[in-house]
Amino acid sequence: MQKPTFKRIYLSLATILILILHFPLLSANNKPAHDTKPVSVSNEAIIHTGAEHAAANENLLSHADAMYDSMDLDLKGLSKTAFDYAIKGFNYLVQTGQFANDNIISIVDFSLPSSRKRLFVIDLDQVKVLFNTYVAHGSKSGAAMATEFSNKPESNKSSLGFYQTLQTYSGGHGYSLKLEGLERGINDNANSRAIVIHAADYVDESLIRSQGYIGRSWGCPALPEKLCKPIINTIKGGTCLFIYSSNKSYLNNSKIINA
Repeated sequence: MQKPTFKRIYLSLATILILILHFPLLSANNKPAHDTKPVSVSNEAIIHTGAEHAAANENLLSHADAMYDSMDLDLKGLSKTAFDYAIKGFNYLVQTGQFANDNIISIVDFSLPSSRKRLFVIDLDQVKVLFNTYVAHGSKSGAAMATEFSNKPESNKSSLGFYQTLQTYSGGHGYSLKLEGLERGINDNANSRAIVIHAADYVDESLIRSQGYIGRSWGCPALPEKLCKPIINTIKGGTCLFIYSSNKSYLNNSKIINA
């Protein structure tokens, strides 16, 4: 079903604000991100869109900041930078028609250690955090902190970037969710690497108490056993997952971030 125009304008203007805030980073990478075909837009459409932008402009420019503040994401630990990049990339992908369900976005903030609850599942329509919990990173990505990332098979490292959730299945880890990596050369081997969301007994607070961090996966964003199924059922079927790190290589080379 087509989403209200209001929402799309809301996110678009939030993107403008984010672009202004991050102009130094974006201007350093000025190569064209995508080969795109020109789109023909009628004068009527331009006038209509312009009128909508003008009418909503005053309230919408601060949308990203308002969402971040209203959900107390700072207090919950989500980096403002991670949130800004997530909304910017999400908005770009929504405009390309990428997601079947663009009400939900999930953000994994790997700038936090695994002893922190660094998965945030957000309902954008309700402006509400649905889940905030622990999530594992790959065993070769680091111990408490994920600092090394790879798209290579058998690397046992996590991959950053934007993903689309696919269908569920029952496998070696029980109820699981397939992922499609949307960034070529960064995470597009997710399917061949069997990078999925699944439950794991090593994603548990008892390990934080004993060793300072939760267990690690072979690259999958593994979740606590009790929360895995409800989270999967919430985000399955074409929603956005963004895995963030302040890793300079990713931020400089992501075509979605720099679109």
